[in-house]
Amino acid sequence: MRTARRYSLIVFDWDGTLLDSAATITDCIQAAAREMGLPVPDRETASHVIGLGLSDSLSRAVPTLPSEKYIDFVEHYRRHFLAREDSMQLFPGVRELLSRLNERGHRLAVATGKSRLGLDRALDASGLGRQFAATRCGDETQPKPHPAMLLELMREVGVVPASSLMIGDTSHDLEMAKSAGVAAVGVTYGAHPAQALRALDPLDCVSSVGELTQWLENNA
Repeated sequence: MRTARRYSLIVFDWDGTLLDSAATITDCIQAAAREMGLPVPDRETASHVIGLGLSDSLSRAVPTLPSEKYIDFVEHYRRHFLAREDSMQLFPGVRELLSRLNERGHRLAVATGKSRLGLDRALDASGLGRQFAATRCGDETQPKPHPAMLLELMREVGVVPASSLMIGDTSHDLEMAKSAGVAAVGVTYGAHPAQALRALDPLDCVSSVGELTQWLENNA
């Protein structure tokens, strides 16, 4: 028998929330800047742009880069990222968490700044594709923190904001949720520090997948 649930739809960010990739993404941003002879952003700046759309992320991470050079930067970044992609792992406990939520009758989704190609590749490599009822990527609609991803996912699954929950590791995730009228939980083990997440007034912040699992057991 399925347990009564408060949130019919639970939406996860991918990088830094389900996949332990935030540090690698930061490294690759810095490496691309270095190769192009640009000022190298510090780790805080580079990690802050994770999850944003291309234009927003580059204008913040490498503000001296002319917009006509964005594609060149992306090519440098992708080369470094793809070389390390196979070494990135799901956070411990993620598989079990997603399976448990599905068993309880929740619909699960992903809202990510990754490209569709990148997310499909990650879902295939991890074997998690079947766990999600819907996914939305940064190159398919307006990127975070705009609420479009969440609004489209809720429409696709057929739920309302009051029965939806967003889980993510960045302020962009929580800002998106707030704009969509969706409750959110921040995870502090990813890209953004706990104080940045708490400033956006989520339901809670958790510091591990284990804590997230327990929170969802008690509250979702």
